[in-house]
Amino acid sequence: MSADLAYDLIEIHATGTAAPFAVLATAAGGSLVGLLLFGSATAARAAVPAGAVCRPDLPPLPSVRQQLAEYFAGRRREFTLPLAPHGTAFERGVWEALVAIPYGETRSYAEVAEAIGRPTACRAVGRANGSNPIAVVIPCHRVIGSDGSLTGYGGGLELKRLLLDLEGGKSTAPGAPAPQLALPL
Repeated sequence: MSADLAYDLIEIHATGTAAPFAVLATAAGGSLVGLLLFGSATAARAAVPAGAVCRPDLPPLPSVRQQLAEYFAGRRREFTLPLAPHGTAFERGVWEALVAIPYGETRSYAEVAEAIGRPTACRAVGRANGSNPIAVVIPCHRVIGSDGSLTGYGGGLELKRLLLDLEGGKSTAPGAPAPQLALPL
């Protein structure tokens, strides 16, 4: 067993999707979240780093489970998890800007580029956004095209739409029912 890499596989059920999707959360260094991915259970299992051990009881994995459950139940707007995303200095700067986007709001790639002081780096911001290793907690789903369109998302545009709808974003037609999400504990 690797003492410094544990993971938990969490299944989330969302009304309006064909199947449940899974979250893979890993804790590195004993108490830091280094990876949080969404996808099918098969894809999540395939993303488990070599040497990681399924230990959902190890810190901070119970907190990840609890805070995600609160988020998907509409009771949490900010996460208070200890994070350790691995990336370049530029990527970490973009991820810090993403965390600053308030719940229920969106920003364009150009606005994020402007926020980090690199107004011509829209494409680089898009790449950094796409390589975000801690989805939802670092809210890359809140970044949209400058024309207001939903653009790429690692978990798929359907999941991006669900997350924005959950937060009260305007990604569905007026009057459309909000998604019902449930995270079994």
